[in-house]
Amino acid sequence: MKSLKLFTLSFLLVLAPLVMAKEAEPMAMDPVLEKRVNEISAELRCLVCQNQTIADSHAELAIDLKNQVRGMVKAGKTQDDIVDYMVQRYGDFVRYRPAMKPTTVLLWAGPFLLLLIGLTVLVINLRKRMALVKDDVDLSSEENERLKAILESEVAEQDSSQKNNSQQNREDKS
Repeated sequence: MKSLKLFTLSFLLVLAPLVMAKEAEPMAMDPVLEKRVNEISAELRCLVCQNQTIADSHAELAIDLKNQVRGMVKAGKTQDDIVDYMVQRYGDFVRYRPAMKPTTVLLWAGPFLLLLIGLTVLVINLRKRMALVKDDVDLSSEENERLKAILESEVAEQDSSQKNNSQQNREDKS
């Protein structure tokens, strides 16, 4: 077992010089251009992942789209031109933050509508609960006396059952 470990270690040491890491290739020689590409890519959704931008995704389609964006930026197109081209080609879904249009109003207003509906239901339920509490009337003196009698009888029953249990326990131990 020891010789196998020694052999494996020496084999790896012999192969170590043959393994060489590549140096990272820059995506663009111009850092300003790359910054613009990343800004535009952050506005476009990856059509494969769907929950990531093409700037964050490593899918092949996302890399291709990012390369297309890079080419358009090099050609001098503006961000609006590039986004419009992508929307024309892939539809509104390609936008990571969809534009405010009649078709997307529910998307933008939906969370606020749900919040408003939830608050309305909460207020209605609280008002109903408050009305029920106000309708509760204090007990009459006759009802108070009856309640006291019931509670006293229950306490007396509990005391007697406890005494009986303790006597039984003593007898069982004897």
